Amino acid sequence: MTPGAAAGAHGGDGGAGEGIGRRVHRLRTERGLTQRHIAEPSYTAAYISTVEAGKAQPSEKALRHIAERLGRTYEELVSGRPAHLATELRARLTDAQRVLATEDPASAIPLYADLVRDADAYGLAPELAAALVGLGQCGLEIGELERARGDFERAETVLVRAGASLPQRVPAVRGRALAHLLAGELRYACYLLEQTLDELNASGLHDPEALVLLYTAVIAPYMDLGAHARAAQAAELALALAPEVSDPALVARLHRGVARTLLAEGRAAEADASLVKAAEAYQQLQIRTELAHCHWMQGYVLAQQGDLERAEAALRTAYDILLARRASLYTHQVGVELADVLHRRSKDDEAETLLNGLLDGLSSAHSAVHEAGAHRLLGLIAEGRHDDDEAKRRYTTAMGRLEHAGAAGDLADICRLLGDLLRRTGSVEAALDTYRVGLGHRAVPGTTTLGPAPAKPF
Repeated sequence: MTPGAAAGAHGGDGGAGEGIGRRVHRLRTERGLTQRHIAEPSYTAAYISTVEAGKAQPSEKALRHIAERLGRTYEELVSGRPAHLATELRARLTDAQRVLATEDPASAIPLYADLVRDADAYGLAPELAAALVGLGQCGLEIGELERARGDFERAETVLVRAGASLPQRVPAVRGRALAHLLAGELRYACYLLEQTLDELNASGLHDPEALVLLYTAVIAPYMDLGAHARAAQAAELALALAPEVSDPALVARLHRGVARTLLAEGRAAEADASLVKAAEAYQQLQIRTELAHCHWMQGYVLAQQGDLERAEAALRTAYDILLARRASLYTHQVGVELADVLHRRSKDDEAETLLNGLLDGLSSAHSAVHEAGAHRLLGLIAEGRHDDDEAKRRYTTAMGRLEHAGAAGDLADICRLLGDLLRRTGSVEAALDTYRVGLGHRAVPGTTTLGPAPAKPF
């Protein structure tokens, strides 16, 4: 029975916001009991009447007596939550996490949305926050960034109010930072992630999953800002922690099966413990997306070093992981990096086919840097086959995307390419203007103005 159905079974309008007196009256009348039935043998019908009217505040002893007479637990009577609601919500949460981890993220959205509604209605903060983070993750992967950011911010607020620890808040922080990153707010994304990394490392809390989430999330903004050394360091630290985050698929299925068996036997506390383990396992499954980012970073570094064969292999690994996860936004982004390596390996036909397919899923609002990268590569390929008009169109489009994102290093590079093309085709004045724009945005690779790098973990 779902919490909504459970509420209906208890009268439909009961819940955490319902007063004790009204709840006692509702439960009593549902069972067809009189006030005397509830009161005896320890209390009077008149006392029950004052409780139901809200004129008396019953003691814990009185509430336990009333709960027993009503056939309810003390906790259910006090909180208004149906029995075993938290356990039931956790069971549904693991189902939603399974769908998000192994199927199309869009399929998980209604599951998480229902969980948010039900957990919020009964004031279950941990379950509400977990559902909001899941909903935000769905939004990230399908490109609905504004809604995703709102979900992550709400999850953070819920967790802070509930007194959650920093590692417990990391998935929400990481999600919010990625939403800002994908919206083109690179420096703010770095600020959020670096601040959290510094705080987590300074606390001495060694939480591999939290650290992997943060280090892998900070790679992309570092790269887009030209802080290549920092990105490489973050990837190295994440990969060093990866062995502490094991493959959880079999473990998750085991715990889900055990939990259902225990629930059927009425052993709710033990079932709840199994569901917590299953939820942790599905969270680790989602970290496969984060580890794909590490392979992505390795491919970039290898490409910069000129080891194109190994770079292609690393990028294909990242691409395949993300494709299997149906993480469409990230799949499109790493695909652009892979196409760059294919072009450099003289596989232009394969690169062009890949890029044309990817551009349908890239947009200035969600991934301006990679959209610009796709147009840049298509411009290079067009130049290679002497189609100067097509190359000029692609470079100009790329410039517009990069100006929107503020990616200075990439903008300087595209200005050089366009300027060279304009000069070669006789448009000298236009070429000079383009070079001037590029010089105004020139950035030295591997440097940034972000300040000190995050501290390494103890």
